[in-house]
Amino acid sequence: MLIAEIIRKKRDGQTLHTDEIAEMVQGISDGGASDAQIAAFAMAVLLNGMDRNEAAALTMAMRDSGDVFDWAHLPGPVVDKHSTGGVGDNVSLMLAPIVAACGAYVPMISGRGLGHTGGTLDKMEAIPGYVATPDNDLFSNVVAEIGCAIIGQTTHLAPADKRFYGIRDVTATVESIPLITASILSKKLAAGLGSLVMDVKFGNGAFMADFDKARELALSITGVAQTAGLPCHALLTDMNQPLADAAGNAVEVTNAVEFLTGTRREGRLTEVVIALCGEMLVTAGIENDRNRARDLALSALEDGRAAERFGKMVAALGGPADFMENHAAHLPQAALQRAVPAPDAGFVRAIETRNVGLAVVELGGGRRVSSDSVNPAVGLTALLPVGAEVAKGDPLALVHADSEDAADQAQATLLAAYEIGAQPEAQAVLREIIE
Repeated sequence: MLIAEIIRKKRDGQTLHTDEIAEMVQGISDGGASDAQIAAFAMAVLLNGMDRNEAAALTMAMRDSGDVFDWAHLPGPVVDKHSTGGVGDNVSLMLAPIVAACGAYVPMISGRGLGHTGGTLDKMEAIPGYVATPDNDLFSNVVAEIGCAIIGQTTHLAPADKRFYGIRDVTATVESIPLITASILSKKLAAGLGSLVMDVKFGNGAFMADFDKARELALSITGVAQTAGLPCHALLTDMNQPLADAAGNAVEVTNAVEFLTGTRREGRLTEVVIALCGEMLVTAGIENDRNRARDLALSALEDGRAAERFGKMVAALGGPADFMENHAAHLPQAALQRAVPAPDAGFVRAIETRNVGLAVVELGGGRRVSSDSVNPAVGLTALLPVGAEVAKGDPLALVHADSEDAADQAQATLLAAYEIGAQPEAQAVLREIIE
């Protein structure tokens, strides 16, 4: 069938057959469809949508456009988590080794940061020597031996999605829920998962700020995943403030090491990590009771098994063998630190979380466009949470910068992000679980 006819059919609001969707994805993969045709198809889907079967067919076709991992040789279930992104969201670094320590296998294929949101891959690359894009054999061996590996998408994993997303990114079609769903799930299915848990963020630091839209996305992903044969649960979590009290790359790795070793753990971050771990253990079939699953995850964290797994994973992928013991000596440090003083006394009433992420970008710790390089050392730490009481002049955060000018700019952005006033009502970090 001609590509133009497939576009016309979707433009007119008709339902596409599986073979028509496969033909479109083949054109995306092999160049049979031009950039203009792909853009027109994306816009037609944005405007007219896709039903669940169409989205599942698109997901499966993009999955099959490249390598698909097979973990049948492993003696336990294979499960992963995906987050729609936020600020101070270093959950993956703790979650993967915790779940691995509980008997599951976690082949975590992560992305880089773009805009105000951070990327797990950038955080891992702050560790000297860490190979974030290993070949398939090394990746498979580390997952089998350690139980988890956090890496980046290879060029052979769902390549159709890579081209499709690049065109969507410059044609105002990123927001299409069926296309977001297929983009996420095609890569996860190509990773050979047996089950998946989604962390769908809402709030002013999330990709989808509106709760109802975030819930719509969560329902789409869980529904399409199950249609494609992948058990999937979704947690809707709050991103109206940074999740960790650090934002940046090396500083979030430090936060993760402190969390895993028990040096320091924050309440909101702990709640999200353990909830996601518990859901992964349930979907993987290791536990059938959510509360027992969370207790199992907490036990693996408390007794040090998760920290041990993380250290072994880092070493197996080229990082320092003594990373957990000497992470401060290995991670890059910014040239200067500066406290950002509170302008007034009161309580942290609200945080414009997107601006916190943008402050990291201004420091050089994030990307404005995908080709930007990232400075792993810079960032923010000791970020006060919503509800914290401050006196005038108390530090709202510490800026880690490589120049006074960059620190000035980040400080101004951070001050604009914090609202000081009357004590706010506490907000739950976990709003809903969708099965």
